[in-house]
Amino acid sequence: MGPPAEESKSEPFADLAERLSAVETAVKDFHRRAAHRESVIDRLHEENQSLRNGMRREVLDPVISDLVRLYDGLNAQAQRLSSELFASFADDVVLVLDRCGIEVVAAVAGEEFQSGLHAVGSVEETADPALHNTVAAPLLAGLRERDTGRMRRLAKAVFYRAGQAAPAEPAGA
Repeated sequence: MGPPAEESKSEPFADLAERLSAVETAVKDFHRRAAHRESVIDRLHEENQSLRNGMRREVLDPVISDLVRLYDGLNAQAQRLSSELFASFADDVVLVLDRCGIEVVAAVAGEEFQSGLHAVGSVEETADPALHNTVAAPLLAGLRERDTGRMRRLAKAVFYRAGQAAPAEPAGA
């Protein structure tokens, strides 16, 4: 009778081992599926953000263009009329542009020319070589996207150019 008692003792352990193996397989399968779901969720989140940014740009770009024209007009009137009222309205538009992710970057008198930031509106001759390639007068503010750092419009200004010394006329002429 000894052998049947051993079989009955090992039989529950075999059944238990079999069940544990099935649980282990199920847990591994669950983790594999969960990892796959996480990767799908991450990919969908990235796509959602990309679509959102594209939609935001598509919707905001015309508004930003209109705000820029409004800012330019108000700023020009403020300078032409020396009006603090127009200047304050222009400042309000700058705040709205900032909320849209656009920084207004003005050229500053005396600032040295920087490629990628400045555009030459015109040139003013100067005899002072220290002023060469510096801003003489700002014309239009530049616009930079805060998120990307990309310039949407370069700051336009009048720049100094050191003049060449005029050639001396011949004595006999």
